[in-house]
Amino acid sequence: MSSLYERIHQSKAFIEERLSVKAKTAVVLGTGLGEFAHSLTDTIEIPYSDIPHFPVSTVESHQSKLIFGFKSGVPLIIMAGRFHYYEGYTSAQITFPIRVLKALGVEKLLLTNAAGGINPHFREGDIVLVTDHINLLPDHPLRGPNDDRLGPRFPDMMHAYDKELRDTFKEISYTINIPLLDGVYLGLQGPSLETPAEYRMAHVLGADLVGMSTVPEVIVARHEGLKVVVFSIVANVCFPKSILTETTLEQVISVVNKSSKTLQSLLDKYFDKVNE
Repeated sequence: MSSLYERIHQSKAFIEERLSVKAKTAVVLGTGLGEFAHSLTDTIEIPYSDIPHFPVSTVESHQSKLIFGFKSGVPLIIMAGRFHYYEGYTSAQITFPIRVLKALGVEKLLLTNAAGGINPHFREGDIVLVTDHINLLPDHPLRGPNDDRLGPRFPDMMHAYDKELRDTFKEISYTINIPLLDGVYLGLQGPSLETPAEYRMAHVLGADLVGMSTVPEVIVARHEGLKVVVFSIVANVCFPKSILTETTLEQVISVVNKSSKTLQSLLDKYFDKVNE
């Protein structure tokens, strides 16, 4: 059986055969955020199912394909759909594409997600710049033997969310009058939504957001030395209990769709700035 390093480079070789330009930035699109991919030009799409060793997204709202294109003239790779522990994958499988992105030459990783709002000051549709996370997923993506060619055995996570990137987006949000909040993201396995007691636990632990993705990707991105920035859209308000209501996937997607245009405006301005 081939090693992780060999599988990464087999996937890399397959993708590179179809691309003519390298991209230094990649974007991972979460639930309800697929429209951003339509703003790219000169796109090349590769279904995940075609890429050797890639998992395939089973979440209906995820497109499950890799998209290469240009945003304001900047070459960009988009993961239109991600993977989750609740789908049955291990955390190592979930994060395999992040390692492939690094092998392809990516240096900056922008991740998006839909999350529950634990901070009582958050409202549905708010866009939150993640500053830190709490990992309560039961499977760590770095568990097992470490390959020093990929990263260190014990990667430091003090600066997991790149301050320079966060400052850049804060500056952009101020100039175009887009409110951008800060928050700590707590990762749980799902797929069931949390109970009122679990939301209260998240609040006591110091979380502002709760979700079922992102954390394994950030850990592996940092293991690989990538700079990371994460945006969460508050899809539903989960705390305090007095305002808690039942939530469906359709409601989550509806809320995220409304705020996704605002987040896309922020990303548009960022790539305009990168191309200056």
